[in-house]
Amino acid sequence: MKLRITLNGKTFDVDVEVAETDNANLPPAYPVGSAVLSGSVASAPPAPAANDSAPVDEDKVCRSPVSGIVVRLIAQPGQRLQVGDALMVLEAMKMETNITAPIAGRIAALHVAQGDNVQAGQVVVTFD
Repeated sequence: MKLRITLNGKTFDVDVEVAETDNANLPPAYPVGSAVLSGSVASAPPAPAANDSAPVDEDKVCRSPVSGIVVRLIAQPGQRLQVGDALMVLEAMKMETNITAPIAGRIAALHVAQGDNVQAGQVVVTFD
């Protein structure tokens, strides 16, 4: 990559190369456990979003911690995940938030698709 740098009034064209590969092409992860999973916090779970009409087993769902737009789905139904594995990326106010798995398990269903608007507290993933 070529860069142009000005130092003390003198302009220099420099070539820059990456010294090590950056495998983390995702934005910084939301802290593990920050996606609300019922039973993981002492307080009451967030209010369900308007489109969550059916009762759910709160011990097996992951709710979005923020409102935003799904820009990328990383996990797929049937996939086994460990705590902290990436589920999806949400964009809110031009900032991307990496939503991670708060528990280890298998994904039973994703309740959102790329491009969907998500409300804080909305169920986004159900685990087996």
